[in-house]
Amino acid sequence: MATEILMPALSPTMEEGTLAKWLVKEGDTVQAGDLLAEIETDKATMEFEAVDEGVVGKILVAEGSEGVKVNTPIAIIGEEGEDMSDVAAPKGEETVNNQEDTLPADKASEAPAEVQATAALPTPAPAPATSADGSRLFATPLARRIAKDKGLDLGQIKGSGPHGRIIKADVENAKPQTASASEAATSPAAAPAATAAAATATGPTTDQVKKMYEGRTFEEVSLDGMRKTIASRLVEAKQTVPHFYLRRDIELDALLKFRSQINKTLEPRGVKLSVNDFIIKACALALQQVPDANAVWAGDRVLKMQASDVAVAVAIEGGLFTPVLQDADSKSLSALSTQMKDLASRARDRKLAPHEYQGGSFAISNLGMFGIDNFDAIINPPHAAILAVGAGAKKPVVGEDGEIKVATVMSTTLSVDHRVIDGALGADLLNAIKANLEDPMGMLA
Repeated sequence: MATEILMPALSPTMEEGTLAKWLVKEGDTVQAGDLLAEIETDKATMEFEAVDEGVVGKILVAEGSEGVKVNTPIAIIGEEGEDMSDVAAPKGEETVNNQEDTLPADKASEAPAEVQATAALPTPAPAPATSADGSRLFATPLARRIAKDKGLDLGQIKGSGPHGRIIKADVENAKPQTASASEAATSPAAAPAATAAAATATGPTTDQVKKMYEGRTFEEVSLDGMRKTIASRLVEAKQTVPHFYLRRDIELDALLKFRSQINKTLEPRGVKLSVNDFIIKACALALQQVPDANAVWAGDRVLKMQASDVAVAVAIEGGLFTPVLQDADSKSLSALSTQMKDLASRARDRKLAPHEYQGGSFAISNLGMFGIDNFDAIINPPHAAILAVGAGAKKPVVGEDGEIKVATVMSTTLSVDHRVIDGALGADLLNAIKANLEDPMGMLA
């Protein structure tokens, strides 16, 4: 019996992906566990396995197709010799790159598990939207995406499709609504998304911006999934997270001397510690020393973490990753260094699994290696803080004895979510980071 292979959800936030490459072709026989395709999310490219044996009867979504919604049929697998000629590709209001889901919204979640292929870390698709009275809203994936881009509330749109389903034409003809103060007050969970969507909707459109530059030569660069995600999440973070900033200069001379000594002893093992490795360790220990700051914002509550899971921003072509070093407080400097190099290398190749870049309670963004003196970083929700690290430079400083000396000084800025960490607590955290870095041997005690 022919069964549909559905586009999987490869991370908790995935709603759509790109079918980067088919690893099989029509007519191929596959066994459970065989690789079928490579799927690109906004963060990574992941391999996608079959869960049952059979013959690939028809490929429904072409290689390279973008914007393929989770739970969309992408291929048909059946028994050898079975006639699958009458199985049609998914129909939509646009091409496959913007296709509508052929499974009704009320049936997609009921698709039998055996027809779905598995990935490294499969997770359920996002929960269906509901109207104000709690009833379920039926809308096509394309309609949902257009509504999100236009800042529209699907609960305020009347569907003209079968059984009242909201379709593309309904949202294209709808006007943005402004929620009343009472509605906003009774729906705090929806407020961040509504704020971000409203900000996007009120900005100039693509055509309006292009019109400003008529007669000028420019190259139009389409946004890939990663850049779209970075844009939407950072807008949301900056608009909805109450940032405040704490700054401290940190003297690095003791650390640089200690690093030189320890690297000589580690040379036979092929390990070379960077200043960034010490910063990771210093932050991880500081989160243990100031445990109330080792927390994340969870909508209507705060989650206090036990271990120090530290995320580190890694620049890649077209965007960035923040791989997470779990239990960083309990790992040696050499172990952190080795793990960080591995994560950074695989991040640049977009080969990280979702569990390797999701989570953490704290992040580090180091632009000092690019010669930046100081900057303010944007918090990556649900983290409560991020440390922006500038370059170390020789500067005159006044010593404890009042004498002026030259020291290597690094500027740091701690961006803090005021919902989780207040001013005094944030100051304690940054002071602990400074103390750890200025007494590096103490971090090994």
